[in-house]
Amino acid sequence: MPTLSDLVTYCDSRTRRTAFVDFPGACNGLQLANDGRVTKIGAAVDAGVIPFQAAAAAGIDYLIVHHGMYWDMPRPITGRVYERVSTLMKANCALYSNHLPLDAHPEIGNNALFAKQLGLTGTRGFIANQGGDIGLICANSTPRDQLRAKLESLYSNVIVIEYGSETPREVAFCSGGGSSALSDLVKTDVDTLFTGELREEHFNLAQEEKLNLYLCGHYATEVHAVQALAIELSEKFDLPWEFIATENPL
Repeated sequence: MPTLSDLVTYCDSRTRRTAFVDFPGACNGLQLANDGRVTKIGAAVDAGVIPFQAAAAAGIDYLIVHHGMYWDMPRPITGRVYERVSTLMKANCALYSNHLPLDAHPEIGNNALFAKQLGLTGTRGFIANQGGDIGLICANSTPRDQLRAKLESLYSNVIVIEYGSETPREVAFCSGGGSSALSDLVKTDVDTLFTGELREEHFNLAQEEKLNLYLCGHYATEVHAVQALAIELSEKFDLPWEFIATENPL
């Protein structure tokens, strides 16, 4: 039977975890250990009491999340923080978190898989970061109305802002929050961005810079990589896996 150490070592290596500088508090890697045994793998986008309870009920003892527990730590282990930690510990469920490395990965990353949904392959990166570019730029020859129709068949709530070219030569992908991507996007001379969410003032920016912006939901654009990593682990270590969905509309 594979050990917790086996799975953590594989995840760290596959995602190049240690090469990436992430946001303060991201705390990528193993965030909470179990007794060292793993019998079932889980994947979820967010750390939280409800997904932890669902993972425990499903018999998961190694849970991969994109957004971990420690963004605003240190905090006392009381209240909701205690509920999170105690839920995992009572279920003997280890927690592994991986943020920017899983956004950026060229094969199993959120942006690579987001692009693949539209039949596109990355040609270069953008949003420079220590460890590698986070965002992805793809060559494109498909009219934007066809891209939009495909998106709307895949995602339940797509917000569309179209002031850019009708058939963009290149398009960019930044899963999750896209606010920080826009300044980099303008510098690349690409006028089309697929992302999860933006702020209200970016509508004016789209008008002024003549951009196409497609917002598909922060959560919805970040379900891909944790599932892809869980599938790889399942196949490599011959373990069952399950995705814990939370129906997050944001």
